[in-house]
Amino acid sequence: MTKTIQIGDIFSIPINENEKKHFQYIADDISQLNSNVIRAFSKIYAIDEHPFMEEIISSSVDFYAHCIVKYVAKFNQLEKVGNTLNIGNTKTILFRGTNDYGVKQGEEPTKKSSRWYVWHIGEEFQRVGELKGENRKADIGIVANPYDIVKRIKTGEYNINYPEFD
Repeated sequence: MTKTIQIGDIFSIPINENEKKHFQYIADDISQLNSNVIRAFSKIYAIDEHPFMEEIISSSVDFYAHCIVKYVAKFNQLEKVGNTLNIGNTKTILFRGTNDYGVKQGEEPTKKSSRWYVWHIGEEFQRVGELKGENRKADIGIVANPYDIVKRIKTGEYNINYPEFD
């Protein structure tokens, strides 16, 4: 793994023996524990394919997430495949969170929340209650652990118990 990690870095993640996907470190979010923000791309490549950086970042974004990139790379033994200053428009990325996340001892997890807040990178949380309109498209904004990031890239799902809004 590369010792220095910086905004613009792109990493490759094997999703099985024959295929891989990519993610890019695009920002730091002071609003969410000053964690790193990544964008994970949906395009699947052959494991031995080496696309140009511009090809990778021009594919559709599967999701955005908060994490600590150096831990995702270290714990999953990922290699940095390149860097580009093209990180997209980070001002329009929207995250959602709720205080109904987490379980108190002896209680069942909350299945559905109507106490949501949303935010853009570096901005204050806006309490919205129920998620409506564009807010329903917001990505989950918790700081995910390295294994959950890789699982989501591979399967499309986190391994976390997080409330729904429907």
